[in-house]
Amino acid sequence: QVQLVESGGGLVQAGGSLRLSCAASGRTFSSYAMGWFRQAPGKEREFVAAISWSVGNTYYADSVKGRFTISRDNAKNTVYLQMNSLKPEDTAVYYCARGNAPVVHSSRTGDYDYWGQGTQVTVSS
Repeated sequence: QVQLVESGGGLVQAGGSLRLSCAASGRTFSSYAMGWFRQAPGKEREFVAAISWSVGNTYYADSVKGRFTISRDNAKNTVYLQMNSLKPEDTAVYYCARGNAPVVHSSRTGDYDYWGQGTQVTVSS
């Protein structure tokens, strides 16, 4: 069984930064791509970023490109999302998810098979 636990959310002013972490259980963490999604109230869950098993390939939503950076430390079974220049529209619950393959160049939720419980990010104007 794979468990994903997010942390690092909180309240920040517009223009500020936050770093989210997602700790994964299981010995096969390094064999799979990982992704971050977010869901704002009343909206569908949307893709934010993904990273391949080997950290060489990253993939971002246009809305966060240049502001957010996804990374991973396979020795620590952890994936990160560094969020800079935050905007009020970034306010959402952020979820990490495990891709269903070593490389997942996809924004579709169906291509991710395990999900965390989420961490709230609130950006005030």
